[in-house]
Amino acid sequence: MCLFVYKLLKNSSISNYKRLQTKVNRLQVFSNRLSFLTCLYFATVNSNNTEETQKKLLNINFIIMQNLRNRVQLIGRLGQNPETKTLTSGKSLTTFSIATTDSYRNASGDKVEETQWHNIVAWGKVGEIAAEYLTKGQEVALEGKLTHRSYETKEAEKRYVTEINLNELLMLGSKK
Repeated sequence: MCLFVYKLLKNSSISNYKRLQTKVNRLQVFSNRLSFLTCLYFATVNSNNTEETQKKLLNINFIIMQNLRNRVQLIGRLGQNPETKTLTSGKSLTTFSIATTDSYRNASGDKVEETQWHNIVAWGKVGEIAAEYLTKGQEVALEGKLTHRSYETKEAEKRYVTEINLNELLMLGSKK
């Protein structure tokens, strides 16, 4: 892939970077997007023209940082079947949770597993796809934006919620 990017850069000008940014943003799998940008960065560093190179590097750094801003990527298993609601505005909202598990060995050598639960919110077409194809226990990779909100209960208690607004979804396997 890096060789392809290097050949692409060799014959490109700064004006092509806007089109390149659009192509990068359209890449479907988020890990491929970051790999592509990394290759692009190193291919630019290795080019010959210094003034042109500096302009390209600044633009590539901007694109990389733009693609990393408030981005969450997780792989986990669904804890429940997705639930879909249609709001009065006509938009559809799908919610579900996923569990991610990390394991490590403590000081005494015992294996310890820690599970974290993440609330996922999907709007529109992505939510409809999630509701149709995902089931409890299925492993998924997802990418989204981290959001925080608060609300008041009937007893006037203030509650805080952290959620991930889903942008991209990749179904990895069957149920466990």
